[in-house]
Amino acid sequence: MSSSEKSRPSWFWPLAAVVVPIMGLLARVRITGAEKLPREGAYVVAPNHVSELDPLIVALAVWRLGRAPRFMAKESLFRVPVLGAALRATGMVPVARTSSRDSAAQTMAQSTALVKDGRGVIVYPEGTLTRDPDLWPMRGKSGAARLALAGDMPLIPVAHWGVQNVMARYARSISVWPPRKLVRLAFGDPVDLSDLKDRPTDPAAISEATARLMAAITALLEDIRDEKAPAVRWDPTSNGQSETGRL
Repeated sequence: MSSSEKSRPSWFWPLAAVVVPIMGLLARVRITGAEKLPREGAYVVAPNHVSELDPLIVALAVWRLGRAPRFMAKESLFRVPVLGAALRATGMVPVARTSSRDSAAQTMAQSTALVKDGRGVIVYPEGTLTRDPDLWPMRGKSGAARLALAGDMPLIPVAHWGVQNVMARYARSISVWPPRKLVRLAFGDPVDLSDLKDRPTDPAAISEATARLMAAITALLEDIRDEKAPAVRWDPTSNGQSETGRL
């Protein structure tokens, strides 16, 4: 852990003692670009999303690199007995459904807290599992870019590939044969937002930051897959799909 994270009692250690060995039985995770994840201070990690299992893969990678893997979580989950206590103890970041004005204030409060405590957070910019038929990153939402701009934090793109062979998109079970499937995960250079950092609440700046982020994630995934992504990013709305929930 970073020095700021080591100084606090953490539920991560007992959780890691359970999760890490289990994930080790299911997948061989090969990480590239490890040096791109900051060893100290706040940051936003933004991965692609192809499987309901991939948050554990991303969390495992962040943990291996010495940082505590924290996610954004719905505020309602913090009110669930036991689960809510675990979320608070591990420093997960609550997200409430709010109006646009309240959402901006919430983002600013979250970013301020992350910077103050020197913590990182994992935010899925697609907001849900990709709807793209070939599992390429689809149209991004603004949450990750908005948070990074608000706190002037490094925005780290991440791409991974292979976890869908352990648990396919929307599958209800995990594939255990053959064992230890290969999962490749790459951290990229922080997205350059230097020309936008003075406009953290400007919709145009947030939209541009999101576009840059999705392009960076897609480029990393192209390298991992050794394939070229479609020229036009998948848009669920224009394809008659809901942007939340299962297909």
